[in-house]
Amino acid sequence: MTSSGTIRAGIGGWTFEPWEGTFYPGDLPKKRQLEYASRQLPTIEVNGTYYSAFKPATFAKWASETPEGFVFSLKAIRFATNRRVLAEAGESVTRFLESGVAELGDKLGPILWQFAPTKKFDPEDFEGFLKLLPEKQDGVRLRHVLEVRHASFVVPEFAALARKYGAAICYAHHFTYPEIADVTADFVYARLQRGEDSIPTAYTPSDLDQWASRATTWAEGGMPGDLPLADETVKIEPRPRDVFVYFIHEGKIRAPQAARALMERV
Repeated sequence: MTSSGTIRAGIGGWTFEPWEGTFYPGDLPKKRQLEYASRQLPTIEVNGTYYSAFKPATFAKWASETPEGFVFSLKAIRFATNRRVLAEAGESVTRFLESGVAELGDKLGPILWQFAPTKKFDPEDFEGFLKLLPEKQDGVRLRHVLEVRHASFVVPEFAALARKYGAAICYAHHFTYPEIADVTADFVYARLQRGEDSIPTAYTPSDLDQWASRATTWAEGGMPGDLPLADETVKIEPRPRDVFVYFIHEGKIRAPQAARALMERV
């Protein structure tokens, strides 16, 4: 039994033109960008799966191009979450999960279910959605993450529902969306979105020191004492948890450098 879970810091996607010559070697062919990125960083969050369906062969190809221990997180298809009645998303959820995600095998990391900023918390409907999320797909374990973007979710009832179904609440370090750092699963998922391209590592060295400390606390089974919670009364079980941290959105040009800098600290 280890005393700490695994901390992985990564980026969103691997195809981004400004990374050519700043992260990727200038002469690297585009078809080798995933191969290169997956050997510099331990994880990548795939955004393309939010917008369209991919074939099993594509997921298998991604798995073949990346080294042992590398992990993909997948943003689930938008048709499952951008709807008035979430409990009616069963067909979209099933279609996404049966599209071939299990081809990633042990390289399949958390699946991020991202909700619109206008989507308000409806306890009954949201629980109906959570009931649609299976624990396995084709024998591969599934880990689910909930990224909510409306302030109505900052209530103990939401954290309790996520905990009941073993889903992680995405901690979003964002200028607009609510920050909810409650630990509700056996892993932690954070999206750091306040970077700046004017900073060589997107976040300042002192900020990265803080995030490394928080990630270490999460990995060792605790909750950082300086992040906002929806329910401040719950005491979590102190056990090792894997931690996924992604640098995305603002400061994207420097996101790879930010992820590497965080990995150096942990």
